[in-house]
Amino acid sequence: MTEIGTIITRIEYGRLEGRRPRTARCNARLGRHGKRVTPTIARITTDSGAKGFGWARITETQAYDYVGAQLVEMIDASGIDSRYQILEYPLLDLVAKGHDLPVHAAISGEISQEPLRVPCYDTSLYVDDLHLADHDEAAALIAQEAAEGLARGHTAIKIKVGRGAMHMELDAGTRRDIAVIHAVREIAGPDAKIMIDANNGYNLNLAKRVLAETADADLYWIEEAFHEDARYYRALKEWMAAEGITTLIADGEGDASPRLLDWARDGLIDIVQYDIHHPGFSAWLELGPQLAEWGAGAAPHSYGEPFGNYAACHLAPNLPTFQAVEWDEATVPGLDTSAYTIEEGVVTVPNLPGFGLALDEEIYAHAVRDNGWVVG
Repeated sequence: MTEIGTIITRIEYGRLEGRRPRTARCNARLGRHGKRVTPTIARITTDSGAKGFGWARITETQAYDYVGAQLVEMIDASGIDSRYQILEYPLLDLVAKGHDLPVHAAISGEISQEPLRVPCYDTSLYVDDLHLADHDEAAALIAQEAAEGLARGHTAIKIKVGRGAMHMELDAGTRRDIAVIHAVREIAGPDAKIMIDANNGYNLNLAKRVLAETADADLYWIEEAFHEDARYYRALKEWMAAEGITTLIADGEGDASPRLLDWARDGLIDIVQYDIHHPGFSAWLELGPQLAEWGAGAAPHSYGEPFGNYAACHLAPNLPTFQAVEWDEATVPGLDTSAYTIEEGVVTVPNLPGFGLALDEEIYAHAVRDNGWVVG
């Protein structure tokens, strides 16, 4: 073990800048997401000189409350104390490095010489086709994007749907959703997992129509078909059972209903998707055993902050019903992620201390100086 110290003496904070392989455009309710990503990275240093870093959303003013804090108060047997979860990723990285273990092993206590392997899916297929009038051309474009993900090692793909909610006339948008699903299935082959995400752009009847007309595509899950509603969920479940459609229902990112877990317990939804950043890693660790007891899946939402790709990998072996990492492909200068690889739909997680990531000192120092701060 490595001495990690007793108190935090310094906090640095900076925003790195990276790029996705291509621009992500619309979902059912939002416009262009863009190509640029800007992960915010905090690094903590203790009185022993030990360091840990990770995603955080903390202000300079807040940081003054944490410099001088005792580590023994921040970390207990169950994880990061709720009062300090604003720094949970740097703290997890610090503690795991102190044990010379990957974060997942430091939490589970299960140590292996073999690297962890975790299923993942490509989450990059947005509504990128609105400039095209022809449905076949649009479907071919999204299928080509799916092929790019397959070439990067993915065997599971999530498609944004819900074009008729806002961006297109309702029937035309729904027909295009269906055409896109069929085109992606054709290029991905019969063994790939395909999921769809409507971002609340459907209603009950539209969800039924899309599922009925894509039954031969064997969708693995439908995500955020509509804003959470128990009556809709129950009706959709009953209809699917009568039709012999086995697609799972996933929901829970963003402004999730406070009743969501009740519905997971009652079987109205199959997969919970709370965000990896909010409520965060520690909240997921607490929730995991309960979901397993109910037979509900765990699939943390992780889009827009590339650090989440790697953090979710370390949740996987600690969540009994973990489904897959939502992989938002991006390259971020200054954040060395090269020890992680994707092949045949699986992320190989490095057997390195902490999260297995490294900061380029020069690039991070520039980020701290140009758009961040230092306290302590």
